[in-house]
Amino acid sequence: MSVIQGPLSEALVESEASTAPERTRPGGLRGEPAWRRRDRRWGYIFVGPQLIGMALFVLVPFAASVVLAFAQWDGLNALSWVGFENFATELTDPLFGRSVLNTLLIAIITVPVGLGLAVIIAVALEKLKTKTLYLILFFAPVVTSSVAVAMIWQQLFRKDGVISGFIANTFHVPPPDWLGDPHLALIAVCIVSIWSSLGLNIIIFLAGLQNISPSVVEAARIDGAGSLTMFFRIRLPLLSPIMFFSTVIAFISSLQTFDTVFILTANAGPDNATRTIVYHIFDLGFGKFQFGPASAASVILLIITLIVTGIQFTAQKKFVHYEDGAA
Repeated sequence: MSVIQGPLSEALVESEASTAPERTRPGGLRGEPAWRRRDRRWGYIFVGPQLIGMALFVLVPFAASVVLAFAQWDGLNALSWVGFENFATELTDPLFGRSVLNTLLIAIITVPVGLGLAVIIAVALEKLKTKTLYLILFFAPVVTSSVAVAMIWQQLFRKDGVISGFIANTFHVPPPDWLGDPHLALIAVCIVSIWSSLGLNIIIFLAGLQNISPSVVEAARIDGAGSLTMFFRIRLPLLSPIMFFSTVIAFISSLQTFDTVFILTANAGPDNATRTIVYHIFDLGFGKFQFGPASAASVILLIITLIVTGIQFTAQKKFVHYEDGAA
């Protein structure tokens, strides 16, 4: 402490402050070691192409779709602004209403059935010592091109194909025309969608089952819990966070169904029986060159996706349980 008082003391304090090394704030970049700055630069270099790709192929098309939703444009002539006319046209178009209904039906059928089958198969595989072969077989459709999968199922679903022949010979009924009957075409699309995503869901649920703490299972077993009680009261609630994640992803994927419909049922099936929202957008944009209504339909699809996802996040508070009690 300085014993000098008055203006001389203040001058000495200011002089000491100006000559003292500048302190850095905790967590700041100043005074950072050279190796950390070098790592940060390499991080920016590696992340840069991903950010540029996202900007070019995600953000720019998204902004262009929002802008085109309020305009009329065929790709050749000048763009003209029409306000909300494209939205009004799509919301009153019976064809768009049919595509929304078909899309929601596909999501409502494929998500619970697909995830339920995946849980059952994952529980069955968990008890096997050699499960690698089964995992490869179930996962093969996931890494196979969706176009190839749809073309294979297109041959299987023919009226003179293997599946129709098996049903006709087993139940002594006329062979069903899966892809020609409006009542069966949507079911055929659902079957292919469930089969294609089954392997990935099995892998996710199997990892979740193996991640459950053995102490919890052992405690329930000591308390006398049977197999069904163990599954429904212990394992299934602890699996609920993963099930919630899979449900959100599966619903979003179902709302974007396109390639299976495009390949499996040409022209959206008989009487537009398999016409989905994304196929409707594709038909308007690249079939009829009506980019304005197509963009408006894509914006409506975005709103539907946000609403469905919001409902799922709101509902998850009631059925998702965490082992550590976290919300």
